[in-house]
Formats: sequence, C-alpha cells, structure tokens
Amino acid sequence: MRLTIIGSTGSMSGPASPASCYLVQSEGADPQTGGMRTWNVALELGPGSFGALWRHIDPRDLDAVVLSHTHADHMGDIISLQVHRRWGPGADLGPLLLAGPVGTVERIRQIDGTRLPDDYSGEFTILTVRAGTPYRVGPMTFTPFPGVHTIESFGTRIEGPAEGDPDSRVSLFFTGDTDEAPAILEGARGVDLLLSEVGFTQADEVRGIHMDGVRAGRLAREASVGRLVATHIQPWTDREVVERELRSEWSGPLDFADADRVFALGPRS
Repeated sequence: MRLTIIGSTGSMSGPASPASCYLVQSEGADPQTGGMRTWNVALELGPGSFGALWRHIDPRDLDAVVLSHTHADHMGDIISLQVHRRWGPGADLGPLLLAGPVGTVERIRQIDGTRLPDDYSGEFTILTVRAGTPYRVGPMTFTPFPGVHTIESFGTRIEGPAEGDPDSRVSLFFTGDTDEAPAILEGARGVDLLLSEVGFTQADEVRGIHMDGVRAGRLAREASVGRLVATHIQPWTDREVVERELRSEWSGPLDFADADRVFALGPRS
C-alpha cells in the first residue's frame, strides 16, 4: 500500500499545491479478471486536484473516491470528475464508488449549480458512510471514525497489503478535518502512517474545527503511530512554526505532505 500526495494545502489551493487530495494504491486481485492489478482510491478531491491527479494515474483507473466531509476545499473538483465520466473519456465506464457523509449528492448538486433533479447515478454509486462500519475497495478495508468539525466529518482508517510484501498488512489513518476527538484517537491507534491535518497553529484559539501542531503531535504520540505526515497547512502559515508545535509532543518520524511525494507502507522492521 502506498500514499501519494496530490494536494495538501489547507482550506484552498495554494502556490505550491492544490487543495486536499491523496491517492492510496494497493496491489490486489481483480475478481473480474482473476489477475493482479493496482487499485486506486482518491481521498478527497479539493480544488485543483483533479488535474494534478492526471500526473499520477489515468482518471479512468480510479476505483473509488472517499470524502471525509463536504466542504468545498475537500470536494470542489468532484464536478471535474463528474464531467469526465459523463461527457469525457470516462463516459463508457460504469458508476464509480463515491463514499461520503449524509447529503453528499445534494452537495454535489449545489457545486454543480444544476436546477435539474440529477442524482448522478450514471457517474457515481453513492455510499453513505457510517461510523465504525467498514467497507472494502479491492484488497483495502476502509473504516470511518467521526471527527469534530463544523459539519459532519470522518477520519478514515485504511488497512491493506504491505508494499513489497502482500502477505503482511499495513495501515494508515487520515484524520480529515477535525479537532481532537476520542474516536479519531481510536482510529489512529497503532497505524503505520498517520496523515493528520494541522489547519491551525496555537495562535488560533477557536476550538472544534482544526488541530494545531501541539494537538496533532499529541494524537500521534498517544496513538503510538509509526510515522506522522502533517497536511492541510494554510498557505500563509510558517512551516517552522508547525514543526516546533508538532515536536513539542511528537519525537518520532515526521514528514510534511508535499505535492507529488510518495510514501510506501512496507512492513515495520
């Protein structure tokens, strides 16, 4: 299993990156052909990310899109994907699995701006996620954990074959947008890689929206994760400030989610 950063800027696209989008891939058997292939899942489709995704895969090869929540900075490019599958090169494909919270179809309709009662059933098969209820995409298992945000938002734990050793299992947890929450800690517990939002710094005193570096670092430490990858950092935020905050709580491996960076999840040594 491997993670490729497509976009990571917090709350909007930025000069160095599109908004949130993360490609999770794993090798596994295809039940239709019986052969092995690469399974491709996009976590989020924020503004600017659909075009950037083309640098890594043909969008026709997507197997699913998973939305943590329905704020535009995490799903605005869903319409680009919808157009690609209705009118473009993906028009001959069947519906794509789209997992998201209650109201995902209505939110797509709002972003689309259509006045028609479109359910997008030709492009998407909508799966309404439920806390603690797992679902599978190829060899990977996805389990939602509720976060604390301004609207319903879920972190997602993903478990699948290790890169280079399919007989071993590895795991990652993506927080989505959230402040500290017991369920988020539970979902992240013991994962090989924690992809955590750090939308705030300690200068931001509002609670119930995002984590700052101290709280994200504490999550990594309390969950005993293997590696912390910080993401969703605002384009105006000094990364050195974020790193100092993270390091006040977390002494383990630390990376930042730079666009186009790839993290291979192999067995822990």
